[in-house]
Amino acid sequence: MTRFRTQGLDHVALVVADMRRSIAWYADVLGMERRYAGVWDGGGHPVVLCNGDACVALFEPVEGDLVEADGVNRHFAIRLDRSGFDAARAELAEPGIEAELWDHTICHSLYDPDGHQVELTTYDLR
Repeated sequence: MTRFRTQGLDHVALVVADMRRSIAWYADVLGMERRYAGVWDGGGHPVVLCNGDACVALFEPVEGDLVEADGVNRHFAIRLDRSGFDAARAELAEPGIEAELWDHTICHSLYDPDGHQVELTTYDLR
């Protein structure tokens, strides 16, 4: 039995093909901002972006890294309350970003530029 309790998921690490493109996508589409902003020098250091407590750490590929979504790591989910979920749907629709509403009645999913599935979800079914 574990003797410690986690505070929540800290981040998801993703290998991306084009760091500048991915930084822009996560900032523009998911409203994420740089955190722990050391200078990204292209030298293997990650870029961490967050919106609230939901964070991604973006890494440039090193030799042998698979960049595209591999079907094994299927998705990661960011939880929103109902108003945040509705606002996210409206914000994505405005510039024409396609995001399919899945018939779980709780999930809204989309893909980042490298094909990683990002799920926006709410459990507030009002």
